[in-house]
Amino acid sequence: MPPHAYFLVSAVFHYLGPAFAVLLFVRVDVLGVAWLRIASAAVIFALWRRPWRIWGQLDRSTKQLLLAWGAVLAVMNCSFYLAIDRLPLGTVAAIEFLPVIVLAAVAARTPRNVLALVLAVVGVSLLTEVRLDVEPVGVVFAAANALLFALYIVLGHRVASSDKVQGIDGLALAMIIAAAVALPIGAVDAAPAFTDLVALAAAIGVGVSSSVIPYVCDQLAMARLARATYSLMVALLPATATVIGVVVLTQIPATIEILGVALVIAGVAVHHQRRETRPHTERTYAWQAE
Repeated sequence: MPPHAYFLVSAVFHYLGPAFAVLLFVRVDVLGVAWLRIASAAVIFALWRRPWRIWGQLDRSTKQLLLAWGAVLAVMNCSFYLAIDRLPLGTVAAIEFLPVIVLAAVAARTPRNVLALVLAVVGVSLLTEVRLDVEPVGVVFAAANALLFALYIVLGHRVASSDKVQGIDGLALAMIIAAAVALPIGAVDAAPAFTDLVALAAAIGVGVSSSVIPYVCDQLAMARLARATYSLMVALLPATATVIGVVVLTQIPATIEILGVALVIAGVAVHHQRRETRPHTERTYAWQAE
């Protein structure tokens, strides 16, 4: 599969799981759902990859990278769930994208890519329509999640391009670390789910669709896409979130938001990249933004 296809799968599941999580909030508190998502994903990765076998073989810098990535995953997920409990899914997704545009802008060295960034930024601006006086706490959590998401991309690319650990094994280790970091944050709120089999099954489903499928696809895409290209393609996430919000949560967008979705997609379509001359086996990115 081309790396863009992995990203599209990730984009769908990135918000499909959280949309189901919003429906789960009536049974389990927000932070409890967040921890169950992380913990269930950590268990699946542990059974699948058994990543502890390679931990002792890693050097100190790689261990520090994975510890940092795991901590970011934990706090990012908690902030995200606190945000979607207060704001529409599409709005949170739009805010989540804004810092990421900076990553794409760093490598935008051609007029075509600058135009792509402009289109994406305008589209996200139309989608946002956030009023601080309506839900300021939700905006704060969404902004925190956005900054952490940008950091997740940076750290994720470092893991994906590392020659010390395979991307998915690194992700498995980071997810286990994230579950440990988030334990004191959400374990108490998650306790009621262990006596409610429906809620527990739903939480595991949220973990699979939110953390296992999209994060694995992220690693497969990151290993073959330049960071600037991946960052710009993240502009598709507000559009994806808007569609999923309509289908799952009945959050109907206004006309101006539909226009924003179209501009975001146009920005991704305009963006151009060229093939790297260095082979992929050298653990370098096979794609590099022009």
